[in-house]
Amino acid sequence: QVQLVESGGGLVQAGGSLRLSCAASGRTFSNYAMGWFRQAPGKEREFVAAISWTGYSTYYADSVKGRFTISRDNAKNTVYLQMNTLKPEDTAVYYCAAAQLKVVTTAQRRYDNWGQGTQVTVSS
Repeated sequence: QVQLVESGGGLVQAGGSLRLSCAASGRTFSNYAMGWFRQAPGKEREFVAAISWTGYSTYYADSVKGRFTISRDNAKNTVYLQMNTLKPEDTAVYYCAAAQLKVVTTAQRRYDNWGQGTQVTVSS
């Protein structure tokens, strides 16, 4: 098991930026592919971005492609989500997740470690 703690959420105006961080502890962080997911009020949780254990492979949902960037620092056991040009529809609770895989995956069922989430609110 790996424990995950997200931070960096908050309130921002449309067009602004935020950087989310997810600090991991427990098992070897570099053994895990990492992902970000989000859940808006009244909606199901959806995939946002994922990164392989090396950081060389990334994948994004179409809705955030070109605006969000996922990265990781295995020396710091941390994964990041840089969010630029934020839109009101990006408002959601953002979750960090870890999958004991070495490849990128978008499938929620493959992630067996989840953080508690951090709220991101984008005002228009």
